[in-house]
Amino acid sequence: MKLIREQRHGIKCNLKRVCCLMRVLGLRSACRRKKHRRKKRTPADYITENTLNREFTACRPNEKWLTDVTEFQYGDGRKAYLSAILDLYGRNIVSFSLSRKNDTALVLDTFKRAFSQRYDDRPLVHSDRGTQYTSHAFRKRLEQERISQSMSRPGKCLDNAPMDGFWGILKTEMYYLCHFEEYGELCEAVAAYIKFYNNERYQKKLGYMTPAEFLQSPNK
Repeated sequence: MKLIREQRHGIKCNLKRVCCLMRVLGLRSACRRKKHRRKKRTPADYITENTLNREFTACRPNEKWLTDVTEFQYGDGRKAYLSAILDLYGRNIVSFSLSRKNDTALVLDTFKRAFSQRYDDRPLVHSDRGTQYTSHAFRKRLEQERISQSMSRPGKCLDNAPMDGFWGILKTEMYYLCHFEEYGELCEAVAAYIKFYNNERYQKKLGYMTPAEFLQSPNK
């Protein structure tokens, strides 16, 4: 039976033991909500093929990036939008940006932050067919960096599954547990969670290491 290890205390146990102890102590994990979303089709300036083709593995950092935008609400129903980039190698968030507007400027700011850390790498960038990613401005920015682009097929949300998975984790473990009155309060909470996700949250797919530990580990 496969064992899992708790790094902080050096305790080894299997998943069934963890489930049993949680039942005894009355503990429950936060469960993700299933959502069925339908996106309206809008005219696109630029469309490309699904080059990634659901190959959600990478051999090195900054080889394959996934990106998307998700929506939050705060206060009396006001909206905020989070744009982020996920690196498929370490499953870490490379960069992110928040705005009250869901527009191309939000996405361009996210990539500006990412490019400032990327040095000489040329990752494949995969997204859905949202208007930000099909715009001339976004395409021009990628061409300036000599970066290839990949897009999900229409109506195929699984083509960008790890990115959608991160949104679900973030909202289940942080956003759905709180009520945010102010935009600044929401921004601080998102930034704090992403820092936690990159540096402290263990991932089974990374051999029960955090993304930061995995990127620094010599035995990947």
